[in-house]
Amino acid sequence: MKGIPVSLRFFACKAILTCCGLTVFSVAAQGTAVFAQQQQRVVSGKVVDAANDPIKGAVVYLKDSRSLGVKSFFSDDQGGYRFGQLSQNTDYEIWAENNGKKSAVKSISSFDNKSQFFINLKIDK
Repeated sequence: MKGIPVSLRFFACKAILTCCGLTVFSVAAQGTAVFAQQQQRVVSGKVVDAANDPIKGAVVYLKDSRSLGVKSFFSDDQGGYRFGQLSQNTDYEIWAENNGKKSAVKSISSFDNKSQFFINLKIDK
């Protein structure tokens, strides 16, 4: 990009990066872009019973709609769970099970542009 003014180099890089789905976070004085990979998503929440009391040791399942892979997590003492490093371009389903009972299945859409989700999963005992 020799011979192109620094201000135009930024816009050329930005256009190329937008096509590739990358995000530009800052531009240095020399016009070089500093970029990061696509932002990852996080889903967290609590597993609770009908009285909204936390359920310790429930199994929380997260199903990836592309690979059909399922990750699992045991809820902590406060009923909490967390899944990180989730792709922006994938739909997910999440639910919890405990003592033979199952919560409703919740969906996380790739069309939702949020990066953090807080979802409580209720299991009636």
